Amino acid sequence: KTGKVLGEFCRCYKEQFGVALFNSVRYEIEGAGGPQAQLLHRKVPLEDHVIYSGNIFQYIEENKKWRNRFCVVPHNYGLVLYENKLAYERELPPRVLVNSAGYKILTSVEQYLELVNNSLPGITPKSGHSPILKCPTDFPLILWHPYARHYYFCVMTGKEQEKWRAVFQDCVRHCNNGISEDSKVEAPAFTDAIRMYRQSKEQYGTWDMLCGNETQVLSNLVMEELLPELRSTIGPRLKGKAPERQRTWIQVSDAVYRMVYELAKAQYDAAVARCEQERPQLESTIRTDMDQIITSKEHLASKIRAFVLPKAEVCVRNHVQPYISSILEALMTPTSQGFAEVREVFFKEVTDMNMNVINEGGLEKLVEYMEKLSHLAFHPVKMQSCYEKMDQLKLEGLQQRFDVSSTSVFKQRAQIHMRQQMDDAVYTFETLLHQELGKLQGKDDLCKSIQRILERVLKKFDYDSSTVRKKFFREALLQITIPFLLKKLAPTCKGELARFQELIFEDFASFILVENTYEEVVLQSVMKDIMQAVKEAAVQRKHNLYRDSMVMHNSDPNLHLLGEGAAIDWSEEYSGQQPEAEPATDRRRRAKQVVSVIQDDEGALPYGVVAEGLLQPGSPEPREEEEERPGVPSSPPGTVREIREALEQESLGDEMPAGAGTQRATPSSPVPRAEVPSGAGTRRAAPAPPVPRAEVPAAGQGAT
Repeated sequence: KTGKVLGEFCRCYKEQFGVALFNSVRYEIEGAGGPQAQLLHRKVPLEDHVIYSGNIFQYIEENKKWRNRFCVVPHNYGLVLYENKLAYERELPPRVLVNSAGYKILTSVEQYLELVNNSLPGITPKSGHSPILKCPTDFPLILWHPYARHYYFCVMTGKEQEKWRAVFQDCVRHCNNGISEDSKVEAPAFTDAIRMYRQSKEQYGTWDMLCGNETQVLSNLVMEELLPELRSTIGPRLKGKAPERQRTWIQVSDAVYRMVYELAKAQYDAAVARCEQERPQLESTIRTDMDQIITSKEHLASKIRAFVLPKAEVCVRNHVQPYISSILEALMTPTSQGFAEVREVFFKEVTDMNMNVINEGGLEKLVEYMEKLSHLAFHPVKMQSCYEKMDQLKLEGLQQRFDVSSTSVFKQRAQIHMRQQMDDAVYTFETLLHQELGKLQGKDDLCKSIQRILERVLKKFDYDSSTVRKKFFREALLQITIPFLLKKLAPTCKGELARFQELIFEDFASFILVENTYEEVVLQSVMKDIMQAVKEAAVQRKHNLYRDSMVMHNSDPNLHLLGEGAAIDWSEEYSGQQPEAEPATDRRRRAKQVVSVIQDDEGALPYGVVAEGLLQPGSPEPREEEEERPGVPSSPPGTVREIREALEQESLGDEMPAGAGTQRATPSSPVPRAEVPSGAGTRRAAPAPPVPRAEVPAAGQGAT
């Protein structure tokens, strides 16, 4: 099945590669106007930072126990789980590496059991039977995937659950956006090939599983076709009670997904290599014959337009035009509220910092606060109030009418824009402030300067926010309406397209495709209405959108030159001390972290103490390798003093000599999903296939 699907896909990819290369070279030569961004863009947002870390309980399927794990999220948003914090600091191999692309975050066992029951129809546990999973606390966090392995976590309080949920959702959001937008040829060739392949199977509309990197997306494409066949073949042969059969089915699905991933990766990599080999020759032809290719394409488009446009315009007038304003309003309200919240959070953080700097001690405090502010956009808990505005997005009846399977693709796209706008605003603010610091005299000057820079940045933010949102609305409207139109027009137009093939010169057949030109004509039929709807919203100043004619002249002509400089390290530049070399273990321990504490410490026992009480009911006794660690009491201590003593004993490893950090411990069961070489904090782990546990660096990658 993988060979068949990848064979068809790679044929589509080769065709789309030539078209994407032509479009890229044409754009490079002709260029395209557009509003210039006012805010600066940070090139490497999270270099040398860990995003967050903390203790969390994980359910270990191999021995059916809940165990305390130390979870680290480096700057690439992989989830890295260690035996404990000491294992992380000593650079011991992690237990598990998780790439969360395609996962859903569930906060109740009932939600999870419903999805599991639906995944294998006809197998539902009878009342009174033990379900597939029991959680020892009321605050579970479950990572569910339609094909890959599931991960089970829990915490002690509702407040912790909210924080970890924000953390996990940030990871999913980032990993889902796994196809690099920096690639101007490979990325559009890939996404267009996916769309063409699915349309050849009569699948139009949005696709929820277009998430992750290219190989993950292809694995999802194969599994979408393979899973029903697999379920009908293997489902009836599963033995045991319903929960056991469900557990076995999840393991079978995960094993097949891994096999598919490996096969898909090999075939896709080979197809990309072949295209790259041909690229120099194709690019040479494009540059030599650019004018002739454009003339040939315009001739083809005029013929297709004459045939398709009358039908398309009737379809637009009857089935699309009446609903454009409703779709736009449904998109505008939550998105604009989210961007307004980004502005408010940024304003509040800078204003609070300004007050605290004045009250607490000038420049030294400024350095401390700027270190925190510089990574505000990547603080999942502080950004959550912005992101959750998109939860209001509902297309109601429009979703069924236009075959939109889910609004999640639009929600996540808007949330990624929010994070980017926040980081651009923060980076512009810190760049301007850094430039001013040498000229300031005393606290009063500092206070006034911060306020003045904040006002400048907010003006730039409002302009860029309007530009980004208008572009997002236009793209979302096209994503909703174009597949609908193509599906409607297919019965009368699709079969007639073959006759236009003879209009393309053979020499240019790699750069001009009838199918793509047909889609461009359909897009033109609705584009005017979409542009007009967004323009009218801006003219009416709805949701603080600016008119297209409103051009903000660059009031800081040298600002973008400042953005080209080296990243600002506030602590090193203004601490007044020369950085000294330090052992790797100390470096990891003091790694800069966006979120320093996840646990809600009020009224909860320490995680190391509670861990022994969180065993799955009826689970076997611990194996020898899983015996209690030295220094941790076998039963929960009864007094605060005993708890403190237990924690002190568990942290004795901090006093070990630096050399001890390079020794490799024998990992205890369960076996980790991937091993990390000891000692080398900057080396990447060798991931186990497929990517749900892959492409996460050794924890030191984000920390050293």
